[in-house]
Amino acid sequence: MEFKILQSDMIAAMKAHDKTTKDAVSSLIAAIKKVAIDEGVRENITEEICDRVILKELKTVKEQIDTCPENRTDLIDAYKATYDIIAKYAPKMLSADEVKEIILRDFAEVAATKNKGMIMKNVMGTLKGKAEGVVINQVVADLCK
Repeated sequence: MEFKILQSDMIAAMKAHDKTTKDAVSSLIAAIKKVAIDEGVRENITEEICDRVILKELKTVKEQIDTCPENRTDLIDAYKATYDIIAKYAPKMLSADEVKEIILRDFAEVAATKNKGMIMKNVMGTLKGKAEGVVINQVVADLCK
């Protein structure tokens, strides 16, 4: 996700008086800016930083939904609305078949060892943020059988 798209979407939400969207996108922008400043790339915010922060924020909102008391339907509805908005900006995750294809294509030598720890160590750097860790772990476990 490009940072400029988030900024333009926030402006559009402000013009449309869509408080929920504006608040969700605004919180994403603030989190992305904070990470960019922490990493010393204040002016050149990359898509990788944006995607990483969006996934982290998505996970945080999911945890809020899961931990919210069931009798607080107002909060649950607000969290779900925020989750849906952030999910639109989240990068598409790779499927198990796509992960397996990448591992067999790019890491064939390591995959041939059937050493799960070695495979995970090599693969996670490439696939982190592109596929869910659970999916990667399952594919590697299947390859090691």
